[in-house]
Amino acid sequence: MSTIEEIEAAILTLPPEDFEHLRRWFFDLDYQRWDEQLEQDIADGKLEALAQQAIAEFKAGQCREM
Repeated sequence: MSTIEEIEAAILTLPPEDFEHLRRWFFDLDYQRWDEQLEQDIADGKLEALAQQAIAEFKAGQCREM
């Protein structure tokens, strides 16, 4: 059995309150890693082209209210 399978099996045996605690922890960890990746992408300039495109579309009046 692989480590992932062992983790999955252990999760299936958790009482509901422990499962909820794990779910919240995992969600927070996932969000933190996503946020760190986004910050790195910004620092690396990976979003610059998208930002410039959005600014150009706004200035050209190509935006609409949401």
